Amino acid sequence: MVHICCSVDSHFFLQKLMKEFPEEKLTAYFYDPNIHPYSEYLLRLMDVRRSCEMLGVKLIEGEYDYEGWLEAVRGLENEPEKGRRCTLCFDRRFEESARKAREIGEKSFTSTLLVSPKKSLEQLRISGEKIGRRYGLSFVAPDYRKASGTQEQNSLAKRDRLYRQDYCGCLYALVRQREEQKRLSDELFSPVSAQIQPESIEYRLQLYEKRAKLEREKVEYQIVKERFLNWRLKYALLRVKGQPVASHVVPYSSMKRGYTRGRVEGESARVYRLNRDEVKFIDLTLYNEILGTKYSCVKELIFSPPLFEDELNLRRSLLPNAYDLSTLIVVDEIPSSKLELIMDSECYEDTIERLLSVNKI
Repeated sequence: MVHICCSVDSHFFLQKLMKEFPEEKLTAYFYDPNIHPYSEYLLRLMDVRRSCEMLGVKLIEGEYDYEGWLEAVRGLENEPEKGRRCTLCFDRRFEESARKAREIGEKSFTSTLLVSPKKSLEQLRISGEKIGRRYGLSFVAPDYRKASGTQEQNSLAKRDRLYRQDYCGCLYALVRQREEQKRLSDELFSPVSAQIQPESIEYRLQLYEKRAKLEREKVEYQIVKERFLNWRLKYALLRVKGQPVASHVVPYSSMKRGYTRGRVEGESARVYRLNRDEVKFIDLTLYNEILGTKYSCVKELIFSPPLFEDELNLRRSLLPNAYDLSTLIVVDEIPSSKLELIMDSECYEDTIERLLSVNKI
């Protein structure tokens, strides 16, 4: 039984096990309730399934008991990488893997965590052997990192175009990692509208689903990376005469400060301007005309917006300057009274993956 954490580790680890233990029949077990959010869990599972199919290894999916995992690590949220939270997390996953191994009649088990460069090999061995003794199983702990193993692992991942995540999966480790990198934890953003944001986990999930379709259809493809300006809205509130008003913030809207107030005092081509802070308004009628949509009210738009790319086209048509990051807000009616806007968004450099089909010459 081989506990699986991700495809980059498992693809290499399973092949090494096949060479070292040719007489063994391997069974993969994907049990990772520590992975957050759920869309990231699905993405990693999808890629592990693809890897196992390529290698002819049977895969079993464990339960995604994320709430149970959160409860188990309560009080250890601020532990560093390789600290007590990691030990508890390993124990929990190894415990379930050992239970499943015994259930299906296996005599030994191991884990792809052993080849993760960010994990302590000794910490994993101690945890695995302790739990193995409790279940009457042997814990196999080969060191495949040595002798340029990590470089070989990376080469295999690149050759077979695996999904390469850049955090272990744990919510708390992610937040700490992004703070140290001085980056936004955009993996944790999930808009109430369910609109798929660029380079979000949902975007990647969609991309790798398209990859699977191309592979089934035997279409050649490439996954390329591009640098771009990304954007996330943290929150926004529009008040007119002190009362909240339904409003929809168009992508790439930004403000210097998180608060402004004033009156709408200018208009050009049905785009209305606040008298300060480069804030602009359009009404829902114009929005529907440009995008060919039929929203009856802005509240409906908020919870069921069009594609992100469609709203980018809307922005380009109304604000032709490609570098214009002014706030653009959609309302049912242009406010005639004094208004207040509270908003926080972030524009930042990022890298996005693109899927390109390749025509054979």
